[in-house]
Amino acid sequence: MAGILDSVNQRTQLVGQNRLELLLFRLKGRQRFGINVFKVREVLQCPPLTNMPKSNSYVRGVAHIRGQTISVIDMSLAVGGPPIEDITNCFIIIAEYNRSVQGFLVGAVERIVNMNWEKIMPPPSGAGRYSYLTAVTEIEKELVEILDVEKILNEICPVNTEVSQDIVSDGEMQKDLGERIVFIADDSAVARNQVKRALEPLGVQTELAKNGKEALIRLREIAKDDCQNDITERVGLLISDVEMPEMDGYTLTAEIKADPKLAPLHVILHTSLSGVFNQAMIEKVGADDFIAKFNPDELATAVKKWVHCD
Repeated sequence: MAGILDSVNQRTQLVGQNRLELLLFRLKGRQRFGINVFKVREVLQCPPLTNMPKSNSYVRGVAHIRGQTISVIDMSLAVGGPPIEDITNCFIIIAEYNRSVQGFLVGAVERIVNMNWEKIMPPPSGAGRYSYLTAVTEIEKELVEILDVEKILNEICPVNTEVSQDIVSDGEMQKDLGERIVFIADDSAVARNQVKRALEPLGVQTELAKNGKEALIRLREIAKDDCQNDITERVGLLISDVEMPEMDGYTLTAEIKADPKLAPLHVILHTSLSGVFNQAMIEKVGADDFIAKFNPDELATAVKKWVHCD
């Protein structure tokens, strides 16, 4: 299993091509799930776990891996299913989300598939607001579900969305933005609302989109219908996730920078992805900034910076 992941260097070649690689896994039944390989550090047989008093019921224990203590979350329990029972024959996926490292306990790990984001679709509208799906796709005529890990993590350890008072009280943001909005694109409802709540005390008006394709269509509509010269007459900034169905944030940014009416728009990529190649990614697609989720003060400071640059 150690050889299932290649060099991260090779993964970065997918940037801007609207492609990703999914690591396929199962929980207890036949249903397949997927996680973006770029978030995965390693996959290994589940080691012995140490129980932690008063921990969240989804956390099966902690593991000591390469000198680091990592919480191991039972993914089946976290999405409302039965617990994974015989963990000695199971695997943990070590992943980095939102500036922290977690272990996800899964029943079985299969393989990696290379896909186009256009084949990753939003979950069915009937899934309901409490669904743990952020996207779905089809592989070998079987449905593969991509889980909203940010929702799971927020239920285990809720994210603070309050911006420090000294950032809120200076009033610069409203002055610089005027009547313009900040546009937010993210496939996770939890993440969209986190950003919106963080910016509301600053007096920022926002508009939300569920993926890159939806955001691009809407931005082009605004530029065509409401702007004489370019999009910055109505939109002061775009904050975009990277991983999104149909069109990822890298491709969205590249499309914006290739469109004369959208190109002046500043873009902040705001994502749970992290790693040493972020600066290269920013430069490749033409984004202005990259911020790892989720620190409300860092986000608000970056928004102020790029709005003030106009």
